[in-house]
Amino acid sequence: MTGKGRELADMMERRKVDILCVQETRWKGSKARSIGAGFKLFYYGVDSKRNGVGVVLKEEFVRNVLEVKRVSDRVMSLKLEIEGVMLNVVSGYAPQVGCELEEKERFWSELDEVMESIPTGERVVIGADFNGHVGEGNTGDEEVMGKFGVKERNLEGQMVVDFAKRMDMGVVNTYFQKREEHRVTYKSGGRRTQVDYILCRRGNLKEISDCKVVVGESVARQHRMVVCRMTLMICKTKRSKIEKKTKWWKLKKEECCEEFRQKLRQALGGQVVLPDDWETTAEVIRETGRKVLGVSSGRRKEDKETWWWNEEVQDSIQRKRLAKKKWDMDRTEENRQEYKELQRRVKREVSKAKQKAYDELYTRLDTREGEKDLYRLARQRDRDGKDVQQVRVIKDRDGRVLTSEESVQRRWKEYFEELMNEENEREKRVEGVNSVEQKVDKIRKDEVRKALKRMKSGKAVGPDDIPGGGLEVSGRGSSGIFS
Repeated sequence: MTGKGRELADMMERRKVDILCVQETRWKGSKARSIGAGFKLFYYGVDSKRNGVGVVLKEEFVRNVLEVKRVSDRVMSLKLEIEGVMLNVVSGYAPQVGCELEEKERFWSELDEVMESIPTGERVVIGADFNGHVGEGNTGDEEVMGKFGVKERNLEGQMVVDFAKRMDMGVVNTYFQKREEHRVTYKSGGRRTQVDYILCRRGNLKEISDCKVVVGESVARQHRMVVCRMTLMICKTKRSKIEKKTKWWKLKKEECCEEFRQKLRQALGGQVVLPDDWETTAEVIRETGRKVLGVSSGRRKEDKETWWWNEEVQDSIQRKRLAKKKWDMDRTEENRQEYKELQRRVKREVSKAKQKAYDELYTRLDTREGEKDLYRLARQRDRDGKDVQQVRVIKDRDGRVLTSEESVQRRWKEYFEELMNEENEREKRVEGVNSVEQKVDKIRKDEVRKALKRMKSGKAVGPDDIPGGGLEVSGRGSSGIFS
């Protein structure tokens, strides 16, 4: 993953991959981060030189994450809720053939624990580098695999098959008849093997329409991406509309402020006294804001994490990808050297692009806009580092995740009924206290004007969807509605 995050996102976008399990990331840390083009990587690693696993999600699934479990630098899982369907994605990286038996047993024990913690009614997809060969043919193992593996089975491959039997899962790669080029997941020198697999519950195999190895990509030197097309059988639900916001930030310009005040006065019919109903007044302010200032499209903004991703970098990566494909087809020394040279060129182009982008940012830091860019980047980093964007579900008494609105409300009702009706010792109220009754004066115009002057611009909107700056501008000057 080092230096290849944006390239990986570009590959997923071109190949239309929504969820990707990655192994041997060699990133130290336990967090999440944006890698560009709307993709987000959740990862875990304890050593920057070995191991490390992660899961990359497309933007539309990031807000569906309910839970992230980082078991070790070889096993992690994500739980997603997709239109009422619970999907668990597990990324695994098994020890190599030469590793100690104890390390291998620890990996399979961790994977077993993850599977046992997932309710049987939820879907599970495992994408892992198992470092084993399940082999060609399926005699005696017809219930968990197909016939279309590669070469002969070894001890590590037998562990994969035994795991599939324990968990009632199927090895998806082996069920689809493909040319050997689309079954081989690992190529190094003269070695051509199959060590990367996708597994799912046997009952959900009918939801998978295809699975094959993608050739011609150069993100990883030796491993190839295994792509599985899965169609979830779900109940159709009404999708929420894209939220479009009024561009209140345009009020920073004096010409916009003046136009907004005039249009608002016209919309109120030139009244000197405002309507007694605040809801009516607020709706007029909101409608005037939408007409004068406009509304946002609701689309994703430019990804500031990868603003260095320019045409030169993309062109270099395209050349590297073509050179990799050429070398795969014709393994000559000339093609190998061409591919190696383009690899070095991509690294140089990425380094130059990043340096140029950061130099421009440093130059702008002395300006007000530059400070805003810096704070925006910091907020984005903080937001991207969080696993769960919003809490939309809770668990019932037995630990099962509730997703429907009705079941969530029912559970909250049960919780508060228990909380409020417990018999606890409470402080006794003081008897004989006289209540004080007095007349409350109406809010005066000068109090409203003072409050408006203290309001700051650039703040978030309130419950009425009107920012403080919008009210302050509305009441400013001789034509203000609060004058």
